[in-house]
Amino acid sequence: MNELSLEIKQMIIYTLNLEEIAPDEIETDAALFGDGLGLDSIDALELGLAVKNRYGVVLSAESDEMRQHFYSVATLAAFIHAQRTALAP
Repeated sequence: MNELSLEIKQMIIYTLNLEEIAPDEIETDAALFGDGLGLDSIDALELGLAVKNRYGVVLSAESDEMRQHFYSVATLAAFIHAQRTALAP
């Protein structure tokens, strides 16, 4: 899961043009939105699209459950891992 977390951090930096931040500066368990990394709703849309395109996961419309999955790098990695496992033959 550490490798997936690093991939997600790199994807966040690339997708949202956060070149001034290094992957190790993004705390795995810290909030991505609000007081954490400080991402906003536009960032959420871009990040959701990047996750869908890169990992092929199914994202439902804005829901409390989806917000929980996008809370932190750790929760996003767990969600992607669970989706991949569910889709594996």
